[in-house]
Amino acid sequence: MGQAAVDYSTDLVTGDLALTEAARGKMRELFSQIEDDDMKAIRVFVSGGGCGGMGYGMTFTDSRSEYDSVRSEEGFDIYVDAVALNFMRGVEIDYVEKPTGASFVFNNAFAVTGGSGTCGACGSAGGGCA
Repeated sequence: MGQAAVDYSTDLVTGDLALTEAARGKMRELFSQIEDDDMKAIRVFVSGGGCGGMGYGMTFTDSRSEYDSVRSEEGFDIYVDAVALNFMRGVEIDYVEKPTGASFVFNNAFAVTGGSGTCGACGSAGGGCA
């Protein structure tokens, strides 16, 4: 008996990673300011965050691997590798401006990874111990 082929999609959908309008607009603005024609996309990544959970970030990238899922937006693409995507499903990226500064915020991140958002040893929020 033969095995059926499994369809594998490399398309990121809203359920995988959502962007607010504010985040989408800021990403578009930042990507349009890049003078390097080799830059292909914005890479969203996950890194070890110590006892507070995973760290989430973004950078510009000039390459796509065979393990990347892609989301095409107006003016830019987003790449997320397969490992990071497993930690990010359901995360929403927002861009928030406050009197103390502006930044991208990853909402629902701790719910996805099962973390509490605070350090059990020192009580600090945001990952890492003091």
